[in-house]
Amino acid sequence: MHVKSLKIFCDVVGRRSFSRAAAENGITQSGASQIVHQLEERLGTKLIDRSKRPFVLTRAGELYYDGCRKIVQRFYALEEEVRTLQHDVSGRVNVASIYSVGLSHMNDLLQQFLSQHPKAKVSLQYHHPDRVYQSVESGEFDFGLVSYAKSSRSIEAIPWREETMIAVCAPTHRWADQFAIPLSEFHNEAMVSFDTELLIRRKIDRQMASQRIDPQVVMEFDNIETIKRAIEINAGVGLLPEPTVTREVQAGTLVAVALADQRLTRPLGIIRQRTGNLGKTAERFMQLLRDSDGSSLNEQNQTLPQADSHKVVENSDADRPARTLKTNV
Repeated sequence: MHVKSLKIFCDVVGRRSFSRAAAENGITQSGASQIVHQLEERLGTKLIDRSKRPFVLTRAGELYYDGCRKIVQRFYALEEEVRTLQHDVSGRVNVASIYSVGLSHMNDLLQQFLSQHPKAKVSLQYHHPDRVYQSVESGEFDFGLVSYAKSSRSIEAIPWREETMIAVCAPTHRWADQFAIPLSEFHNEAMVSFDTELLIRRKIDRQMASQRIDPQVVMEFDNIETIKRAIEINAGVGLLPEPTVTREVQAGTLVAVALADQRLTRPLGIIRQRTGNLGKTAERFMQLLRDSDGSSLNEQNQTLPQADSHKVVENSDADRPARTLKTNV
C-alpha cells in the first residue's frame, strides 16, 4: 500500500473532513473517499462510520489510524532527512498557534527563519487552544504555540517565554500620563476583563482579592482582541500581556502602563507529540523559537519598571474567538 494513501487517510481523520483532506493533497473529495474505501476493502473492515455526522472512527479505524500516523510521520521525516544531508533545509513545517501568540510574536521569527532557509516552507495557522491541542495530538501540525501549556500522556509541553502583564487604557483615560501604577489603582475602577469561565480571569481575581482590590467589571470577553477594542473606546481599563498591545501602543490607540508594585506574567509554551518524529525543518524552526528570548519584541517598552515576578495563570482559553459579551453596569 502506497504511503500517500495512508497519508490521505490520516489527513481525513485529522481534519475530520474528506474535502479538506482532499484539498490538502491535491485530489477530489471523491478521490479521497475512494482511497479510504480501498483501504477498507484491503483490510476487510470498516475504518470510518459514515452514517454519523460528523463521521467517527470504528475501533479498527482507531487502531489503524494510530499506526498509520506514526508510519507517515516517520516516512516523511526520513525523506526530509535524506534531502537535507547537504544542510539545505527545504522541507515544510506546519505550526498551529493561538491568536494572540501568533499575532504578537511570529512575524519577525518567520522572517528570520525564511531568510536563513529560503527553500523552507512554513504554514502557520491560528486556532482556538483546544483545536491547537487536538491538531498537534492528531499529527495534523508538527507543533503548537499556546499560553499556559500543559503536558499530558500524548503531549509534551515545553516552556518558551513569559509575557509581562500590564495595565492598559485609552489615551483619554487619566492613567494615560502615568509611568507606572500600583495594582491597587484597579480598585473601584471600570474594567474590561476576561470571561469568568477562563482560568486567567480566576487567577487575576484571586490575586486582586488577596489584596482587597475590587474592580468594577463592566464588560467580559473571552478573547484579547475584543477586550482591546472595548478599552480603545474607553469602556474601561484592562490587564493584558504586554506583547499583545504592541501594535496599538505604537499606533497611539492604547496606552500601556507598568504595574509598579509587582510583576504578573503569562507563560507561553510549545506543545508537541511525545511520540512524534519531527522533520529537520520543524526541528530547525522549533530550535529558533526556543533560542529566541523575545528581547526585540518589546523594545518600545524597555523602560517599564520591573518588580518581583508572580505567575498569574497556569492554563487558559483566553485567545479563542469572541463568543459572548456580558455587561454589568
